[in-house]
Amino acid sequence: DVELVESGGGLVQAGGSLRLSCAASGFTFDDYAIGWFRQAPGKEREGVSCIRDGINTPYYPDSVKGRFTVSIGDAKDTVYLQMNSLKPDDTGIYYCAARRGPVTHCSAKYFNSGDYWGQGTQVTVSS
Repeated sequence: DVELVESGGGLVQAGGSLRLSCAASGFTFDDYAIGWFRQAPGKEREGVSCIRDGINTPYYPDSVKGRFTVSIGDAKDTVYLQMNSLKPDDTGIYYCAARRGPVTHCSAKYFNSGDYWGQGTQVTVSS
């Protein structure tokens, strides 16, 4: 079974917005740390947002702070990433991931030790 499925990617002009969704199958996010990551060609996967609902305020790196917002749906089975004021440097494949427990690091390495990764959704921002 596919555990996490991302959707909402696409092509957008610089300055525009996209809202990504990450839908869980077989579990809810109540007991999980959640991360959004992106990977551009030739670059390492980097965290753009991590959250443990009700425990910590979300983490954002400086590169997206003030532009990206993560949220969790009421049913706790879908996570969203609202991306505003998009830049060409935001282009990449966006993944969501879940790991049982706290958010101690917003890194791909940390979440690789966890439970689930989605298949990714492509985001392309044109100049």
